[in-house]
Amino acid sequence: MSVQIDQIDLDRKEEYYTGSVQNIYTVAENEDLLISETTVGGSVFDVGTIFSIAGSDTARAAFRHLIYRNLMDPRSWVEVEKYLADIGGQASLNASTSLKSTLEDLKQNGLRTHHVGMIEATTGRIFSTGNPPELSNLTLISKFQVKKPEPKKVMQWHFYDYEQYHHLDGYVIPLEYIVRFGVTSGSSILRKYNALSEKGRQMYMQELGLDGDLVQWTQFGSPIIDFTTKYEPEDRNINRQEAVMMAGIEGDLFAQTMTRAILASYMVSWVFNKMGLYLWDLKWEIATRDGELIFVDTIDTDSVRATLAVERDGHHYYVHFNKQAMRDYYKIAASDWYADVNAAKKEAARTGAAFTSILKAGQDAGKYAPTPEIDERFMALQERKFSMIKRFISEEGRGGQYREEALEIANAEVDYFLSTDKPDLYKEMNAID
Repeated sequence: MSVQIDQIDLDRKEEYYTGSVQNIYTVAENEDLLISETTVGGSVFDVGTIFSIAGSDTARAAFRHLIYRNLMDPRSWVEVEKYLADIGGQASLNASTSLKSTLEDLKQNGLRTHHVGMIEATTGRIFSTGNPPELSNLTLISKFQVKKPEPKKVMQWHFYDYEQYHHLDGYVIPLEYIVRFGVTSGSSILRKYNALSEKGRQMYMQELGLDGDLVQWTQFGSPIIDFTTKYEPEDRNINRQEAVMMAGIEGDLFAQTMTRAILASYMVSWVFNKMGLYLWDLKWEIATRDGELIFVDTIDTDSVRATLAVERDGHHYYVHFNKQAMRDYYKIAASDWYADVNAAKKEAARTGAAFTSILKAGQDAGKYAPTPEIDERFMALQERKFSMIKRFISEEGRGGQYREEALEIANAEVDYFLSTDKPDLYKEMNAID
């Protein structure tokens, strides 16, 4: 969105929302704007902030700034079209009239987003097209309504009422759009697939638009898109028909949310490719106002899966340069705690109570394992990843040996996991022959 503002008074900001990985503040100069402050805190499995990674706040905010200003820039879409030709994606583009026509529009007008720019931390100056002299953890965004579905209960059953969205305007659609270029060991679609019967698997693959079996670390010929709920206590996978009914917008506009999410994902893939990383999947949130679509919320390493492959002893290990590395750490180094988290989620799904409340109560009572501490050696590797990403952004991707540095970090992480007491579990999750 086009907002003309050059500077804000950071001393006059007031708290608007406090989250697990970012805080939001009001802007004294304009009530339609908000300040996003990315924190060093991290959350996995929807449990809230349980770890922090030094330098991650600035790197994540800077990555967000980089992606959003590229999404809004028609010149970047010309580069994405060239990238599609380089990676063999032109065939998929040509096979879809809607994708091709949408890309032509983006090459002329760019993509609308809620991002205004990065805020220089010392002066409050707004940088919309470039970076401030020193990257910060502050970005300026436009405000949109966030309305949560109303929970209902009938006897022992509960559900969520989405009717209000069909009468709103200027709101965030209550869905997460997940675009996938392949399937990793941590993908929710793989977990769902593995839990189904043979007949159920066939129907699910048809729903996803895929052929054959779903096997981890398989890249798709064309990206697919699936959906989860956004404002229920726990993200719930839903099909397209459910998604369009919950979104509150008419069918053609909903179709545009899908095509734009796919093309925006190619943009992110283009950026990661410059660092030698492969993008597997990511999620988007989209708002609607006056019949227009606006991409909102954050886009950083918390909302993507990007990897680099390392060969070791006849295996190819996929090393995550995103939050999946932390998820893997907890599954391997704190398997008892991870099992208790899943037990609490099942209880929440059965009762409709907040999952985090159930988990905390269980921990206080000694029923569930306490939240574990992170090994300093592993945390140091995560800090190196964010340092590399931040340097890539500071240098605008020019002249740095990012691929070599990423490979060095990836090899060190493989060494770390293979030195634990559960190397076979790590191989099972992240290696192929």
